[in-house]
Amino acid sequence: MESLIARLGLALAIGLLVGLERGWRERDAPDRSRTAGIRTFGISGLLGGIVTALANALGAASVLVGGFIAFAAIFAWYKAREAARDDDFSVTSVMAGLAVFALGAFSVAGDYRAAAAGGAALAAVLASRGILHGLLKRLTWIELRSALILAVMTAIILPLLPDRTLDPWGGFNPWEVWFLTVLIASISFAGYVAVRVLGSTRGLLVSSLTGAIVSSTAVTMALARDAAASAGNPLPLAGAASLAAMVSILRVCAVVLAIEPAALVVVGMPAFVASLAFAMCGTLLLARYGGDHEKGTPARNPFELGPLLFFALLFAIVSTASAALAAQFGGRGLLASSALSGTFDVDESVLSALRLVKYSVSVKAVGQAVLAALAANAIGRLSLVVFSSPVRFWFPLAGITLIAATAGYLAMLLLRL
Repeated sequence: MESLIARLGLALAIGLLVGLERGWRERDAPDRSRTAGIRTFGISGLLGGIVTALANALGAASVLVGGFIAFAAIFAWYKAREAARDDDFSVTSVMAGLAVFALGAFSVAGDYRAAAAGGAALAAVLASRGILHGLLKRLTWIELRSALILAVMTAIILPLLPDRTLDPWGGFNPWEVWFLTVLIASISFAGYVAVRVLGSTRGLLVSSLTGAIVSSTAVTMALARDAAASAGNPLPLAGAASLAAMVSILRVCAVVLAIEPAALVVVGMPAFVASLAFAMCGTLLLARYGGDHEKGTPARNPFELGPLLFFALLFAIVSTASAALAAQFGGRGLLASSALSGTFDVDESVLSALRLVKYSVSVKAVGQAVLAALAANAIGRLSLVVFSSPVRFWFPLAGITLIAATAGYLAMLLLRL
C-alpha cells in the first residue's frame, strides 16, 4: 500500500509539473476561460494512476484502455470548444494532457523512475517552445539535412554493422570504422554549432579541445574536411589540430598515471615537452591568423557524406595494413608492434603496453613503447589528412608535429644523460 501511495503521489506530481508550465503560460487569461491549468493537469496525472491501480486490482486491462479513451474524449471535447472560441488550431495542450494521463498510469504500472524522467522531459519540451521555434526559424535546410544524416548513421547503420574483425590480422572491424566515421561527423557538427554560437575562433578552440578528449584523430580529420571545404585561411584550423594533439598526449599521460605510474618516469618529460610544443605552435597560429578565419568563415555545411565515406575507406585500408604489418612483426619487438598498432588507435596500444609490466617487461621498455605509440599516432593522423586536405593545412601541421617530435626526442635523450 505504501508503494502504491508513493506511485500515486508521483502521478500527481507529474501532472502538477506539466500543469505549472501550462498554467504559467496562460496565467493572464481570465478564470474559467481555459480548459486545463495546473489543477486539471495534476488531477489528470492522478486519474491515470488511479485507473491503472483499479485495472491492476481487478486484473482487467480493459479498465485502463476504457479510462484512457474516455479521458481523451472528454479532454479533447472541452479543448475543441476552447479552440473554436479562440480560433486556435494548436493541439499541444491536448497531447500534453494525454501524455500526463499516460505517465500517471505508467507511474503505477511500470518503472516509476522512467515515468518521472518522462514527466520532467515533457515539461521541459513544453517550456522550450520559444527556443525550439526560434531554432526552427534559424535552421537552414543544409543543417537539417546534416542532422538527419547523422541520425541515420548513428541509429540505423551503426547497430547493423558487425562488431568483429573480418580480416585475418584483426585490423578491419566494420563497426569500429563506422563508429570513427560517426565520431568525425559528430565532432564536425558540434564544431559547426560551436562556431555559430561562440564565433569562429572561440568555437573552433572549444570544439577541438573537447573533441580531442575522445579522439584527436577524429578532430584532425574533421578539421581537414573543413580546410578542404572552406575558402578561408586554413592555418587556424592547423593550429586547432595542434591543440587537439596536445590534448591527446596529456590524455595518454593521464592513462599511464592511473594504470602504471612508474612508467611516467620514462614517458612524462618527453610527452610534456612535446605537448608544450604543440600547445605553443597551435596557440601562435590561432592568435596570429584567428582573425582571418573569423572574417573568412561563411555559413558552411556541417559535413558532407562523400568526404566522410572517403575517410572511412582510407581508415579501413590503412588500419588493415597496419594490423597486417604488426602481425608480421609478431613478438620481435615491443617498440615496433606498439608503433604499428598505435598508428590509429593509440589508447589500445598504450593499454596493451602497460599490461606487459605484469609479465616482467621492464618499465623502461614499456615507457618507450608508449612514446613510440604516441609518435606513430601523430604520423597516422598526418597520413590521413595529407591526401584529403590542402597543403596549407597539412604542411604546417606536419612542421609542428616534427618540432614536437624533435623536442620530445631531445628531452628523452636528456633523461638518459
